[in-house]
Amino acid sequence: MALIAAVATCLFLISTHAFADTVLASRVWPAEEYTRVTFESATPIKHQFFFVKDPERLVIELEGMEVNDELRALAAKVRDDDPYLKPPRVAVNRPGVVRIVFDLKTEVKPQVFPLAPAGEYKHRLVMDVYPLVPKDPLLALLKQDPIRDMAQGQPPAPVAPAPTAAPIEVAKVEVPELPVLKLDPGKRLPPARGPKVDRLVIVAIDAGHGGEDPGARGRGGTHEKDVTLAIAKRLKGRIDQEPGMRAVMVRDGDYFIPLAGRVTKARRVQADLFVSIHADAWVKPDARGSSVFALSERGATSAAARMLAQKENQSDLIGGVNLAVKDPVLAKTLLDLSQTATINDSMKLGKAVLGEIGDINSLHKQSVEQAGFAVLKSPDIPSILVETAFISNPEEERRLKDASYQDKLANAILGGIKRYLSNNPPLSRNKLAAN
Repeated sequence: MALIAAVATCLFLISTHAFADTVLASRVWPAEEYTRVTFESATPIKHQFFFVKDPERLVIELEGMEVNDELRALAAKVRDDDPYLKPPRVAVNRPGVVRIVFDLKTEVKPQVFPLAPAGEYKHRLVMDVYPLVPKDPLLALLKQDPIRDMAQGQPPAPVAPAPTAAPIEVAKVEVPELPVLKLDPGKRLPPARGPKVDRLVIVAIDAGHGGEDPGARGRGGTHEKDVTLAIAKRLKGRIDQEPGMRAVMVRDGDYFIPLAGRVTKARRVQADLFVSIHADAWVKPDARGSSVFALSERGATSAAARMLAQKENQSDLIGGVNLAVKDPVLAKTLLDLSQTATINDSMKLGKAVLGEIGDINSLHKQSVEQAGFAVLKSPDIPSILVETAFISNPEEERRLKDASYQDKLANAILGGIKRYLSNNPPLSRNKLAAN
């Protein structure tokens, strides 16, 4: 009888191992807002997660899996500066179940959810680890005391570049220290003046894509998410040097933010303008030039604009959004408020920026185009999407990686912003509250 039991146990273990699946890839994306851990497999991953006290630990169990080299390497992927997680321990807890234990650096609120195959990814299990008390981006901006700096005429503190997981050189940007930013005037337009306002002007800069969502990829292997972040950092550095202006990065590292979350962050910091930076792509390598887009409520202005909006709006599928978590306040805001006035201002801003960019690069379209871009759907913030160049064009891909061209793009976008503000100064905060 004992022999039969032993044989049965061996057969069970052999069959369990034979049918066990494996994790094909694991990725960790740390950020101040949240840390994401992703497991990828050829089949859906059954799982459960729970907390263990004294000390605080987060445990996730992967069912029907076996420990392989990819899981063994997970601990090395958790960086020392991760704000929430310490390197995990990975082991077989019981036959067919792999247990992963993360020691925590602070109290967290995790979200664990599956993602169906999308783009180049197979089935994914995502664990987003948020702080128990979310960080307030507006409070972080106010702690810098920009009003005091304006009153005393002091320049803002230098911006430290956020850590990025991208290995290419373009993502490691140091903003040059310029005492005063001087723009070359446009060839067709008079020099832009600064904004005529009596308060701080806040510009939200959105570096497109990030984290699980690399965006378009150039023929030389350049990722859109890396060049957009590099340009965004340079633009922030220049805006922060302008008297009466301050920039807020929607994404300051290599991590993913849902499209609606980008709109929400801009509204939380009470941004006056929203600029989303991207790099275009096409199936043929000869497509070239820069473009600027605004939102449309009545359909796209061209088939190309409609196709681009559809591609950009798929970012949530690639990057991975927890569909179980809704933001009813944001949804109601986007549905209920008329955006006509904001779209008109967006068109003015887009025209000003397009005119400046036309001095440093050829234009793919000579006018601002419109389509239903989800990231531009803020009801009260003039918003534009800038396609800086075609990353699918080998020549423009090289330029996008070049620091001097990134500087020119940042200068051009800032020039357009200043030109718009000189003719369309934002309302004071108390006037906004009264409307």
